[in-house]
Amino acid sequence: MTDLLNDIKGFCAHHGMSPTRFGELALNDKPFVSQLEAGRRTWPETEAKIREFMASYRERAA
Repeated sequence: MTDLLNDIKGFCAHHGMSPTRFGELALNDKPFVSQLEAGRRTWPETEAKIREFMASYRERAA
């Protein structure tokens, strides 16, 4: 879980995106990142969806 959170934080910093905006765009769940920081568990399918979002966002930004 720490790897996912660190990856999200790095992604947000790199793209100038707030954690709230990330949650909204990636999962339609604005508080996702703050809840993850507070210990929210994430299903493997959710992590896959997040990683897919980050990969596709990077491709569009390139």
